[in-house]
Amino acid sequence: MFEYAPAPESRDVVDIQPSYGLFVNGEWVDSLGGERHKTINPASEEVLAEFSYAVEADVDRAVTAARKAYDSVWSRLPGRERAKYLFRIARIIQERARELAVLESLDNGKPIRESRDVDLPLVAAHFFYYAGWADKLRYAGFGRGDGLGAEPRPLGVAAQIIPWNFPLLMLAWKIAPALACGNTVVLKPAETTPLTALAFAEICRQADLPPGVVNIVTGAGETGRALVEHPDVNKVAFTGSTEVGRMIARTVAGTRKKVTLELGGKAANIVFDDAALDQAVEGIVNGIFFNQGHVCCAGSRLLVQESVETELLDALKRRLSTLRLGDPLDKNTDIGAINSAAQLDKIRSLSDAGEQEGAERWSAPCPIPDKGFWFPPTLFTGVAQSHRIAREEIFGPVLSVLTFRTPAEAVEKANNSPYGLSAGVWTEKGSRILWMADKLRAGVVWANTFNRFDPTSPFGGYKESGYGREGGRHGLEAYLDV
Repeated sequence: MFEYAPAPESRDVVDIQPSYGLFVNGEWVDSLGGERHKTINPASEEVLAEFSYAVEADVDRAVTAARKAYDSVWSRLPGRERAKYLFRIARIIQERARELAVLESLDNGKPIRESRDVDLPLVAAHFFYYAGWADKLRYAGFGRGDGLGAEPRPLGVAAQIIPWNFPLLMLAWKIAPALACGNTVVLKPAETTPLTALAFAEICRQADLPPGVVNIVTGAGETGRALVEHPDVNKVAFTGSTEVGRMIARTVAGTRKKVTLELGGKAANIVFDDAALDQAVEGIVNGIFFNQGHVCCAGSRLLVQESVETELLDALKRRLSTLRLGDPLDKNTDIGAINSAAQLDKIRSLSDAGEQEGAERWSAPCPIPDKGFWFPPTLFTGVAQSHRIAREEIFGPVLSVLTFRTPAEAVEKANNSPYGLSAGVWTEKGSRILWMADKLRAGVVWANTFNRFDPTSPFGGYKESGYGREGGRHGLEAYLDV
């Protein structure tokens, strides 16, 4: 019998400073407020570093720097010159990919295999992709209507607020198209995962990006509020909870600020009786247990056709029993740590509610480490559509299983949600896939796969999942005056 042997990635490749300030106008500056907080490793509760909480005056400094850089330098550069900087950033990210992957796993809790093999390649790919668009904006289909193929104009200063589940990838999704279009940026990372954004500030300096083009202010809700409300901001881009998204929409209503919101989800992963079940099981696992379920488009509702429910669930439970939960820096780890104690409490609370409402809970048998924030891969059967676990976003490794008999019933149940970000369809019939994709009210519909992303493809949702699109040619429109 083979025994398990850990395969840890070395922490020596990262150099975490004990304390960080704010990145404003190309320089590190101290916050005018002086408030400092700690970011911790969710797998061990070890303090990684201290960082500043930006106050309103700090945000004003950052926006002023971004406006100056926009007016004097960045908006005046030809697209081909902006592209050079973006290409340079993309190459530096590739060169520092191992370091950034380790830093992401330390600060976020996700397995190193995911940060190394998914997050970082996509981060670089987004900068490469939008670098290619920088000198081709007049051909993107967003002209100003003069019939001469005029170059669309940038908006100005973009305020960007990103979440903790994919810190560096969400940064790339927002900064790359903004810079390609000629805007400057003030970005606020999540308060639990600031380290890769702060590392990106150094990458901007390494790439000789003009001062003020990218500014990074750390903090929590008050910092984000000050950024959204600043009168000299032209564009607000937010990824995060639906509740905060509503607040932002109310704040910018009646102003001239352009806004895109990418919010929560409660995606249906629909498995028909003719699907390749082994392949579907892998897709279900990837759909909900990737990144500990910290994915806005996670397939957290499994809709399985009644005739194959027992067979599929037996296979799924066998597969979940093989997943390894533990040290995120171990290359064998499948399930890492929950990002924070607060998020763990939410997952536990909603899981308990599922049991109280009558659903049957099953968790994969796995040892839970003594320190850190952990939750085992869990599924619920006997779930009704009225249950909280079927309607509310849990944002953790928890799967709710429902059944259906006909394609029409599957569509009705899938669409019975306040969210509309994504969906998955598993069947061998191409005609059924196209019919389902047409009927499902979701921004992205995957066929016989799940959680596949590409910088050339737009992403976004309907209803309470927000509005606007990120990625692809469509992602340019939010940063252009069209």
